[in-house]
Amino acid sequence: MIDLGMPTLIELRSPEDCARLCRELGLQFVELNMNLPQYQTDRIDPSRLQKLAEEFRLYFTLHLDENLNPADFNPRIAEAYTHTALDAICLARALDSPILNMHLSRGVYFTLPDQKVFLFDAYRERYLSDICRFRDRCEAAMDGAPVKLCIENSSGFTDFQTQAIDLLLEAPHFALTFDVGHNHSIGGGDEPVILRRRQRLTHFHLHDAAGRKNHLPLGTGEIDVKKYLSLAVSCGGRAVLETKTAEGLCASVQWLGQLCPAQNLPI
Repeated sequence: MIDLGMPTLIELRSPEDCARLCRELGLQFVELNMNLPQYQTDRIDPSRLQKLAEEFRLYFTLHLDENLNPADFNPRIAEAYTHTALDAICLARALDSPILNMHLSRGVYFTLPDQKVFLFDAYRERYLSDICRFRDRCEAAMDGAPVKLCIENSSGFTDFQTQAIDLLLEAPHFALTFDVGHNHSIGGGDEPVILRRRQRLTHFHLHDAAGRKNHLPLGTGEIDVKKYLSLAVSCGGRAVLETKTAEGLCASVQWLGQLCPAQNLPI
C-alpha cells in the first residue's frame, strides 16, 4: 500500500480547505506549494498546521519554490535560495513532514546560432561545487530527521543536472521524485535516468498527459498509469495526484477507486 495525497489547488485558499477536501476524498496528505504567498515560511503557523493534521488525520509534505536555484552565480541570490530551503527544512521537522520536493534549475543559457549554451554547463566545476555546498548545508539541517529532500524531474535532465543529482544522492537525506506526466511530455527521456537510481526513488507525482498537455485526471490521457502505480508500490513511495483543479482531483480519485482491489490502494 502507498499513501496518496493532493497538491495545493489555486481554488482552495486556506490549508483548512485543502485539509477538508483531502479527508473527504480519503487521501492521506496535502503537498503544500511554497510558491503561494500563504505558504511562505514567514506566514505559516506550524501549530495551526499541526492542529489541522490531527483534526483531519493527515500530514503535510512541502513543494519548494520552483524558482529555487541555490547554485546561482550571484552569491547573495544563491544564499537567499539556500536559506529558503533551510527554512523549509525547519518547517518540515516541526510538522513531522517526510518529504520536501524541489526542482533542479537549469539556470541561464546563451542562445548561439546553432545551439543553447547553459552557463551551468560552461562553468560546470563551479556549478557542481555549489551543488555540493547546498547538499552539505541541507544535510546538516536535516540531521538525522526522518525527512527526504526529493529532486523532481521537469523538462528533461541535462548532463550537468544528472551529474548534480548523483552528487546530491551521496547524502542520505536526498532522494528522487518521479513526475510521470512531465516525463511523458518530453518523450520519456527522464525515466531511464530515474530508474537507474531506483533505490533512491521515494516520491511520485501522478497525473495523466496527452502529448505535451499535462496534469490531466488519471485515466483520461495516454499514460499507462497502472504501470507507474505498480512502480510506486514496489518502491514503497507515496504519490501526489497532481491535477490542478478539485474537479480533476475528484475524477482521479474516482478512477483509482475502481482500480483499488487490483492495486491494493488505500482508497
